[in-house]
Amino acid sequence: MATETQERIQTLVQNNKIMVFMKGNKLMPQCGFSNNVVQILNVLGVPFETCDVLEDYEIRQGIKEFSNWPTIPQVYINGEFVGGSDILIELYQNGQLREMVEVALAS
Repeated sequence: MATETQERIQTLVQNNKIMVFMKGNKLMPQCGFSNNVVQILNVLGVPFETCDVLEDYEIRQGIKEFSNWPTIPQVYINGEFVGGSDILIELYQNGQLREMVEVALAS
C-alpha cells in the first residue's frame, strides 16, 4: 500500500470516534453487509462517519491491508479495528457494542 493511502486511512480512523469503511455511505449502503452495520449504529443512535470504498480503489484495497482483514465493511471504534458485519451483529446482540461506543464517545 502506498504511504499516502496508509496516511489517509490512519487520519480517518484517528479523527472519527466511529469510522466505517463500507460499500456506499450511511444514507445509501450498497450491499447488505454494509447496510447491517449502518442499521445497527442507527439503532444505537450514535454518530459515525463512513468512507465509500467503491469511490476509491486505493482505499478499498488499502483498508484490507491496514486492518489485515479481507472483507468490507470494516468498523473502527476509538481508533481500533472492531470487525465487520458479523462481528458487529454479535457485539450488538450481547450488549458489548453499546458499551464500546459509550466508552468511545465519552473519551
